[in-house]
Amino acid sequence: MPAEILLRNARILDVFSGQFFLGDLALAQGQILGFGGEAEKIVDVDGAYIIPGLIDAHVHIESSKLSPREFAKAVLPRGTTAVVADPHEIANVLGAEGIRWMIEATKNLPLRVFFMAPSCVPASPLETPGAVLSAREIREILSWERVLGLGEVMNFPGVLAGDPDLLAKLEAAKGRPIDGHAPGLSGPALWAYVRAGPKTDHECTSLSEAEEKLRAGMHILIREGTTARNLAALIPILTQSSAPFVHFCTDDREPETLLSEGHMDDVLRKAIEAGVPPEVAIPAATIHAARAYGIPGLGALAPGYRADLLVLSDLTRMKIEQVYVEGKLVAEAGRLIADLPETPELPPSSMRVHLERLSFRIPAREGFARAIQVVPEQVITEELMVRPKVENGEVLADPERDILKIAVVERHRGTGNVGLGLVCGFGLKEGALASTVAHDSHHIVVVGTNDEDMKAAVAELAAMGGGQVVVERGKVLAALPLPIAGLMSDRPLSEVHRLSQELKKAAKSLGTKLPDPFMTLSFLALPVIPALKITDLGLVDVRQFKIVPLFGGDNDG
Repeated sequence: MPAEILLRNARILDVFSGQFFLGDLALAQGQILGFGGEAEKIVDVDGAYIIPGLIDAHVHIESSKLSPREFAKAVLPRGTTAVVADPHEIANVLGAEGIRWMIEATKNLPLRVFFMAPSCVPASPLETPGAVLSAREIREILSWERVLGLGEVMNFPGVLAGDPDLLAKLEAAKGRPIDGHAPGLSGPALWAYVRAGPKTDHECTSLSEAEEKLRAGMHILIREGTTARNLAALIPILTQSSAPFVHFCTDDREPETLLSEGHMDDVLRKAIEAGVPPEVAIPAATIHAARAYGIPGLGALAPGYRADLLVLSDLTRMKIEQVYVEGKLVAEAGRLIADLPETPELPPSSMRVHLERLSFRIPAREGFARAIQVVPEQVITEELMVRPKVENGEVLADPERDILKIAVVERHRGTGNVGLGLVCGFGLKEGALASTVAHDSHHIVVVGTNDEDMKAAVAELAAMGGGQVVVERGKVLAALPLPIAGLMSDRPLSEVHRLSQELKKAAKSLGTKLPDPFMTLSFLALPVIPALKITDLGLVDVRQFKIVPLFGGDNDG
């Protein structure tokens, strides 16, 4: 077979020996033919480095707030040619149809997008789910194209307790890759969890935790996202010997991070800066990641492998000059040059909110009330007991004491459920913030200094079909529409970034000192991370795993 392209005079990474060698690379029909010969087109790379395309081993595309098309446009020039995506965000909103939409939206992209079937939809019984994926549905999803295995098994207490539905999901995925999610799990509990099936973990935050999980036979995914940044702590675990079992992932990267820092190129650059030889770091993010997830033909520059590769002028700085996918040049000098298919028709809206019946009124009672205490730049919270401001028998927000109202408005089924509470730590002096990005069920979460602005914010989200908004005195100061399930935009990265920056600026004008108030807001509705959270069913004491009343207790925090 004659070569279509010959990349001449290259320093080629052999991921099998962990060495570079000088030579030529022949490409044809989307694959690598060998290391020389005649070709229709010869490209002299003049001593540049050629490495396989990088693989993100675990990512939620929805967290970028970008459509799959725009996500591909953002990460391909950064050297990411394949991702293993867990679509549990859109699955929590739209169920199996949301996953089908993601598969359709990524079908003809030059970015290779593989999927894991979400294992925990819903994440908790303490909220109204947008969807429920049973073991029977998981079994079906596992048969779909590009679905590799079972997504992160977050409900590790359910695994250890022998939850029948969860065990049935694990059984359905037996023999396939199963992602773990077990922060802090150790000793016999960890061993039991691993025996049940999960074989990767991206939740390690300390080297000792990663070492214990590696000894237990788990693949360690070193995570470097927007909020969760674990590379500096974990990078010593990556050595020549451990590389087949250590990979990299971003998990969640916001538009700002994609623009300012990059994607897998940024992760590899940091690993190399931390002292990992490129010959070790790159195989961890290519051939070893592909093998961990059972993806044949990816991750190496050898005959018969797919011709997904990067041409670099500077290896240690990961300066990428060209990106090839399937033997075709798709990005050059930091810009995408390939044509991308249009995003398919957007999925149906799940904004079922009865605005005419919406009320944030909290009747007053004697005694102290529970309040969620925000912990800056953390997804955990604390519980406070406060004496709320009361007028005419109603609890009011008290901005002077930084005690605001918070509510979760159910948006998927039109139940009319509204969970009400108090929150400290936002620092708003006026107005309200609201978002349909509210992990993991993604109802509307709204915080404000008064009921009128909170209602106006919810009404604006309903009109937009989902998104994020800042309101003051009934006026919308800034808004980011997210019409794809209330999670993703249909606009370009640059515009999503601009609107996100306007949101932050508007929120800061209302008094908040939080670095990313919408990120903080989005996790206050996640009832699986301690200590006090809120759902459409009310306040949740995560430590007791139950709904608790607003009023109760006898001490002032």
